Amino acid sequence: MCTGRVDLAFVLRAFSKGADGVFIGGCWPGECHYVTEGNFDVLKNVHIARKLLEQIGVNPDRLRLEWISASEGMRYAEVMNDFGRRLKELGPLGQGEGIAENTLKLKLEAATKLVPYVKLVERERLRERFKTEEEYSRFFASAELKKLFADLVVDKLELSQIMLLLRNNPLTTAEIGSALNLTPTEVSKHLKNSSRRGLVKYDEELKRYALA
Repeated sequence: MCTGRVDLAFVLRAFSKGADGVFIGGCWPGECHYVTEGNFDVLKNVHIARKLLEQIGVNPDRLRLEWISASEGMRYAEVMNDFGRRLKELGPLGQGEGIAENTLKLKLEAATKLVPYVKLVERERLRERFKTEEEYSRFFASAELKKLFADLVVDKLELSQIMLLLRNNPLTTAEIGSALNLTPTEVSKHLKNSSRRGLVKYDEELKRYALA
């Protein structure tokens, strides 16, 4: 299968199922068997996935992409051994990051629900096509991309987590912030906007926010 068919949702699903790491191996750039050059598509998706993982507190090193041809058996073994060692250093998913199991599950679910929107952002705002891996790395490390990602994705990801958290029980601003590692200001901003849109309401009796 061409690596260009590795969907962002596949990666998040693997972590949601408890995988400590995800490895993707593809053809070397310039040696793709398809005219679409799918290895550059997966390169972009991996950069986006790592940013999403980092945003929810998961170490992005748990996702690794390597170029390996069918004739490079020794290199494949070396890369996999190295990746295995790195995962042992990181520890089990969630535990290594200090994230409780239920919180991690919620964060991954929130990121997964956002995948269709992230794909839209990628198609409309990140449809850059470069010729080398280095150019992609520079683009995704740029201040411009970081600001764009923060403006278009981060707020919606945080809101998605809040909505999923309130699905279980009404909570105070402080409880939401503690559960999601957000500041009171960030939580208040999201709750205010959500209340205006009729998504959440403030329960005067419980003194907590709940889904509308």
